[in-house]
Amino acid sequence: MAVLNVSLCSKLPPKPPLSSPNPHPFRQHLSLSGYPAPQVVKNHLEASRNVVLSVGDSVCKASLIALLSASLFVANPALAFKGGGPYGSEVTRGQDLSGKDFSGKTLIKQDFKTSILRQANFRGAKLLGASFFDADLTGADLSDADLRGVDFSLANVTKANLSNALLEGALATGNTSFKGSNITDFTDVPLREDQREYLCRIADGVNPTTGNPTRETLLCN
Repeated sequence: MAVLNVSLCSKLPPKPPLSSPNPHPFRQHLSLSGYPAPQVVKNHLEASRNVVLSVGDSVCKASLIALLSASLFVANPALAFKGGGPYGSEVTRGQDLSGKDFSGKTLIKQDFKTSILRQANFRGAKLLGASFFDADLTGADLSDADLRGVDFSLANVTKANLSNALLEGALATGNTSFKGSNITDFTDVPLREDQREYLCRIADGVNPTTGNPTRETLLCN
């Protein structure tokens, strides 16, 4: 697109100089018939053409600047995907953060969408309302973490450590997988029926923080 705009702009002819400095050529250069002389008409047309060319040149330059800015923005993933929340300017969305240590951090509403977080350490972290949409949390340590209202939709939470974690009101819609994970309090967590059946087969114990039996929070029969 930028190449096309450059080629179009480069085809614009150069601006010819004004042949008459007179701002009102029609008033002082009338023919005997009362109509403007041919040279005056020509000069006036050239002046109008210069105005059009000047506007076109400005539009082309503005278009090129806009395209250059857009290309720089897309080319830099750090500019395109900054994770929201209190973790500052660190990029946490759409990144490979495998093994990274977030233990004990306050990460309320942090954006980890589509990130790879294998074996990442979130032990004791405050993650209320954070998003792990379509993220890979295989083997992650989420023990003692506050996961209330967290979005696990489409996330891979396989073999994760969820011991003593709080998941009240978390989202686990779609193809979220908790296979092989040690689980805890699932109060008000919407689950597909096949997920619920699987978790009920392995559910045991009581969450020490809430005092809720895991099987009861899963609505197991």
